[in-house]
Amino acid sequence: MSKYGVLARFDSPQSLVHAAEKVRDEGFVNFDCHSPFPIHGMDDAMGLKRSKLGYLIGAMGLTGALFGFGLQTWIHSIEYPMNISGKPFFAYPAYAIITFELMVLFSAFGAVFGMMYFNRIPRFHHPVFYSEKFSDVSSDAFYVSIEVDDPKYDENEVISFLENLGGTEIEVLKDEN
Repeated sequence: MSKYGVLARFDSPQSLVHAAEKVRDEGFVNFDCHSPFPIHGMDDAMGLKRSKLGYLIGAMGLTGALFGFGLQTWIHSIEYPMNISGKPFFAYPAYAIITFELMVLFSAFGAVFGMMYFNRIPRFHHPVFYSEKFSDVSSDAFYVSIEVDDPKYDENEVISFLENLGGTEIEVLKDEN
C-alpha cells in the first residue's frame, strides 16, 4: 500500500473556504476540497483557473458545423449533383438543419469526452474512499485532502499545518496500488 496524502475535516463551509485559501497561499497545488454541496467562492479560494472545456466544446461545435456544411456542399455540388426543378446545385439554405444537428452532436461529444479527460476519469475508486470517516462528506462533513505528489508535501508538516488551520480527524490516506 502506498501513501496518497492527508485528509482533514473542517466544521463548516466557511472554515473549509478559509482552509482552502490558506492551503493555496501556503503554496500547495495538488489538493482538493470535499463538500456535500457546492460552496460559492470555493474556486477562487482554491485558486482554480477557468476551465478549458468551453473552448473545447466551441471548437468541436465549429468543427461539426463545418463538417456538416462541407459534406453537403461536396455531395450536392461535386460528387452527386442533381437538377431538381432548376434549383442551383449549391442551395445552402437547405443545409442549415444538418449543419446545426452536426454542430450539436460534435459539441456533445466534445463536452462528454473533454469532461472525462479534464477530470481524469474514469478512476473507479479514489483513495479518499478508503477512509471510513470520509463517508460523512455526503451528508454533513467538509474535508481538505493534500496529495503526496505535491511539491511541498512533507507528511509531518502537512499534518501540523492542517491542525493549525482547525482541521480535525486528520488521517493519512493510503492507496491500494
